[in-house]
Amino acid sequence: MSIGFTAREVIPITFAGFFICGIVISLTGRIAATYHVPFPVIVRASFGTWGCIPMIFLRSTVALLWTAISVVQAGGFLENMISAIWPKFQTWNHLPASANITSAGILSVVLYWGIQTYVSMLPIKKLRYFFIFKAVLVTPAWFAMFLWAVIVTKGGGPLVHGPTTINPAVGRPWSALQALNVIIGLFSSLAVNMPDFARFSKSHKASASQVLLLPVIGTLGALSPIFVTSAYKQIWGEYQWFLPAVIGSFHSRPAKFFTGFAMLIATLGNQIAGEYPGSFPFGNDLSGIFPRYINIRRAAVLMGIFCLISCPWDIIANASALLSFLSGYSCFMGPLAGVMCSDYYLFRKEKLDVRELYNPNGLYRFYGGWNWRAYVAFFVPVSALIPGLAYSIAPLQVKVNAGVLHLYSFSWLFGIFTSALLYYVISVYISPPVGTLSAVAAYPPRTIEDEDERLRSLGFNASVESVLVTPSDEKKEIDLV
Repeated sequence: MSIGFTAREVIPITFAGFFICGIVISLTGRIAATYHVPFPVIVRASFGTWGCIPMIFLRSTVALLWTAISVVQAGGFLENMISAIWPKFQTWNHLPASANITSAGILSVVLYWGIQTYVSMLPIKKLRYFFIFKAVLVTPAWFAMFLWAVIVTKGGGPLVHGPTTINPAVGRPWSALQALNVIIGLFSSLAVNMPDFARFSKSHKASASQVLLLPVIGTLGALSPIFVTSAYKQIWGEYQWFLPAVIGSFHSRPAKFFTGFAMLIATLGNQIAGEYPGSFPFGNDLSGIFPRYINIRRAAVLMGIFCLISCPWDIIANASALLSFLSGYSCFMGPLAGVMCSDYYLFRKEKLDVRELYNPNGLYRFYGGWNWRAYVAFFVPVSALIPGLAYSIAPLQVKVNAGVLHLYSFSWLFGIFTSALLYYVISVYISPPVGTLSAVAAYPPRTIEDEDERLRSLGFNASVESVLVTPSDEKKEIDLV
């Protein structure tokens, strides 16, 4: 909407963007739902057992920064809740303006940080109940805000009924493509996050629901902020997109408290598993890189520490270039998802050997643990998009032509299709990786009895449970894991 579109154009663009995202999310989720392994394990099949580490680091770094930044927004919701009980809390401050945060704000951030760190350490079975609670609570709260805004604006206001003000120099088609890329980029990381959750699915077909659910729910969700911002303009005379500021302006203290609480829970769920890489994917990443030293709980503690020591309120206030980079990182996520899908669906015909994914010298070792084909397919589209990303970060220092900007306006689509095509052509026609294909798919054992039989075939004389609980020696336990 900032480039001049109204809700009449934004809604179909939003639906189309989420529909495209839903297709890719369902494809990557199906891999994990079939073999019950997370992203750090799946990516070994395409990039190699050692070559996967830079890709894992790429996702985990973005997860750290985005989670730290979203802590500030969630702290704003908690500040709304506290000020609804004690109105003077909203004006409480003993910090200078250079701190970029008030005393009330930093206390709210620290309190929320404690909640977020605790919830991030919960096992996935308990997180399931949290997300059920989130769905039950947030949905009616979001719908109530939408109804309030519709009533206040008497049907929508200028953001809905106003004229379209597209820059003539850019044109409507390129502007629409840029808007579509923004919507796709919002959920681009979920295409590589989904395996971390889809691995727990009972059926390999479970992730297919995202193709329809994501565009429907995502589009309905986009309606509320449009109408709420129009209502804010009508009441307070200016446009305000930052939701904690909107809720903080409510005169009704119960409305301020309950709306702030619902949005806090929504942000907490988003931090754990939402469209940006969250704490659970970050835990999978670190445990995949350092399995001997870090598990998901320890990774959650490390992320919690970073969220405070990084002073994210300073990042929001001063690091506009970093925020521009984080907003444009979809140009990396698209090629990454493209390589993964091309490798699994086109090259390997959906056949993996899950045992070899855990063998550093096995089927997916390639050359010294690195698959150069995947990196060529990844960096060719990324290198074409880097100039556009650099311009979005520092437009005054970087000079690029219109063609580069047009290419960057659909960076995710260009990245995923180019990388998928390149990987397939290189792997099938130019330099096939000999000895890396499985004749049949090797799935993980479904029951303890299946794994006991596999252990006996390997020469072990103990069952899975006895080896895990009372290992006779350290080497046996390591070999089993």
